[in-house]
Amino acid sequence: MTVPEPGTTAVPPPGCPAHAAGGVPPAAAHGGTLPGGLPVGVPLTPLYGAAVADDPHGLYARLRAQYGPVAPIELEPGVESWLVLGYPELLELTRNEALFSKDSRRWRVPAEGRLAADSRLQPMTSWRPTLLNLDGAEHQRLRAAVADTLARVDHRQLRGTTETAADALIDSWGPDGTADLVAQYARRLPLLVFTQLLGLPDEAGAHLIRLISHIADSGAESVRANQEFQALLVDLVQRRRAEPGADLTSWLLAHPAGLTDEEAVHHLVVMMVAGNETTICWTGNTLRLLLTDRRFRATLTGGRLTVADALEEVLWRDPPTQNFPGRWATSDTVLGGQFIARGDMLVLGLAAANADPAAQGPGALGHASIGGNRAHLAWGAGKHVCPAQHPARIIVETAVETLLHRLPDLQLAVPPHELAWRPSPWSRALISLPVLYSAFTPPRPPAPERPSAWTPPQVPQHPQNPRTPHGPSEPTGGTAGAVPTGAVPTGVAPTGVAPTGVGPSSSNPSSSTPSDATSTGRTPGSGEPARRSWWSSLAGWWSGR
Repeated sequence: MTVPEPGTTAVPPPGCPAHAAGGVPPAAAHGGTLPGGLPVGVPLTPLYGAAVADDPHGLYARLRAQYGPVAPIELEPGVESWLVLGYPELLELTRNEALFSKDSRRWRVPAEGRLAADSRLQPMTSWRPTLLNLDGAEHQRLRAAVADTLARVDHRQLRGTTETAADALIDSWGPDGTADLVAQYARRLPLLVFTQLLGLPDEAGAHLIRLISHIADSGAESVRANQEFQALLVDLVQRRRAEPGADLTSWLLAHPAGLTDEEAVHHLVVMMVAGNETTICWTGNTLRLLLTDRRFRATLTGGRLTVADALEEVLWRDPPTQNFPGRWATSDTVLGGQFIARGDMLVLGLAAANADPAAQGPGALGHASIGGNRAHLAWGAGKHVCPAQHPARIIVETAVETLLHRLPDLQLAVPPHELAWRPSPWSRALISLPVLYSAFTPPRPPAPERPSAWTPPQVPQHPQNPRTPHGPSEPTGGTAGAVPTGAVPTGVAPTGVAPTGVGPSSSNPSSSTPSDATSTGRTPGSGEPARRSWWSSLAGWWSGR
């Protein structure tokens, strides 16, 4: 892999050993440095450890400033790659199968014996007979099986299953008013849902959480976890082949594509690891923004964004998968001004491409809301775009909305700068998210069946107080939706803070001051009949609109 000086013509220098028949130069193989365009002794930027965990956005900005839209990186000591940072370059990479293949068997590093058998990169880069590692007609066959299987999931039932699981997790927390939203919520909830979707026993959830975390982090336990995880799924496939049920595993095996047991196991791994890890990180990153970013929180609680819009903004700013392996060059070519040799690996810099000024304009992600804009690359692009984004969205949206309703006065329990991230080159995931809360709101009752053309119920007005739907003898705190005159509904802000210009001022205007929490469940028709706001949007969703 040869890197020209920034701004120079992208051609390999004469006699460059990286592009000769012998392959890669010894310096790159052992010392992490590149000859040719760069001065000898300049190390590659590592895409692992603290460098990518502490400040990935700063890292991507520095790489972009130094190299442009495609930068040389190191995935582990002695293993080089390219990180595609540019938005148009990433689109070109994902749409051109002829030049950039998904088949990792083309990778020069293992072919040259430079990838150890126990390398932490093995679980994420090893070739398998899955839609992630194939091109052309075979990819289309396997993708159709996965997409059609996921399409059989009933979205209404999935939302109900997710909300039930979320309520159970929240109810299990102790009375001390503290929780870790990563360990006790975001990390547990998806597996509770996925175990049901796949037809696994409920008790398998906790064990699966540990295995998938090791695999996704490319950590020291990733190889062992990958082997154990596949053994568990082999047993599941064999049982469902003999005794089909109403679950994803059975539907995948029954698909006309005729997957073998091996293909089915590998695709269950793909769905579990990719789907579970995505929903964990997406949920955690959204909750972190709600608790730490005043602009984001005020926009959401002020009614200008719904939770669905907020989730899109998270996909722009901190996508759950920040980098994804990969593409492999089928021949020598040029991308983003860099000479790419046959067999070079290119990593999809999804977070970096989202932040590309060529796509957003300078400072767009830091100053203006982009909720509702779905031109981000968090799901990838081209023929390999993620087929599970719709079920993932339902799970995450339900998880966030349920938590906001149940714990309306959430506050961060530590200073934001103390939050730590997992040192994964692929996922953007918090290690923990400790919070404080003062009271529970009971779960919502099941929404009644409604016709598709539903209109909001009329709220009766009391003659003495037109804003209160109950008589003066009934306490205004009797229902979660009953709002005292002049007050702000406590279910609006996850931190219990009214945005500027909404509601009365309190004795302490600090943004960390919680509002009074409600203590009973909401009922249909109890919402505030005021101008459209986040409160009315949430009430509409809950009522089935």
